[in-house]
Amino acid sequence: MDPELEAFIPLLAPIDLSDPVTARKTFAERAAAAPAPDTSDMEVEDRTVSADPDVPVRIYRPDGARGAVVWLHGGGGVFGDLDTEHPWAARIADLSGAVVISVGYRLAPEHPFPAALDDAYAVLNWTAGHADELGVDPARIAVGGHSAGANLAAATALRARDEQGPAIRFQLLNQPGLDDRQETWSARNFTDTPWFNRDQIATAWRHYLGSRPATPYGAPARAADLSGLPPAYIATAEFDPNRDEDIDYARRLLQAGVSVELHQWPGTFHGSQAILSAEVSQRQNAELAAALRRGLAR
Repeated sequence: MDPELEAFIPLLAPIDLSDPVTARKTFAERAAAAPAPDTSDMEVEDRTVSADPDVPVRIYRPDGARGAVVWLHGGGGVFGDLDTEHPWAARIADLSGAVVISVGYRLAPEHPFPAALDDAYAVLNWTAGHADELGVDPARIAVGGHSAGANLAAATALRARDEQGPAIRFQLLNQPGLDDRQETWSARNFTDTPWFNRDQIATAWRHYLGSRPATPYGAPARAADLSGLPPAYIATAEFDPNRDEDIDYARRLLQAGVSVELHQWPGTFHGSQAILSAEVSQRQNAELAAALRRGLAR
């Protein structure tokens, strides 16, 4: 474990996903304690995307931005919202120079799969249809997110391919949860890792999938065909149950002819990039933004 990160582990009380309402409240309180981001160099606007039902979004527009990313927060599909994601979305916009459309998708277990995916896909279509209004090039739209949000980004890319939806230039997948089966070495062995462990991930999957069997849109690792997908940047954490399924997904994308950049961060754990004082977290966050900037470049 990276020593700077290890020092924080005693302070990281786990969030109990068996009680989603309390989990949301706890996470919101923690997020509210974080320093407010500096958004003086960008426009920030709350909008509502017309869908069934409507989807709230928060748009971050840095000066001169021409690319955009449909950004999906983490939280196991159970917690997180536009406000808790505000520091991250603002940071991505600031460091990448891209317009960030942060999505307030519906949460499980009240709204199990495919509710969140439907919301994400609606926002992708809206972004492509409103590119001129947003001031972005419709050929430079990405999808991305952390953890459960990265699952949604990968699933959105699959759905857009299958339904001949809007062209996606790039997918930015940070520590994605892609496989509900939890059969990899890291999923079976990382039972007591900080912040997010095997049991918490299993609970999140139960909430997210509900009574439905897993499909490739729910768990993208189940997709048999990964050809024709957008280029990807996939970041993994060494001590993360998701690690090996993410590495395997990157390998399968490459074998399907998709260009992939895979970055495995040693000494880190799931979500540890939120510990901003750690040097490795600073490098992780800078690299996520740099990868997005590269992915959206002409």
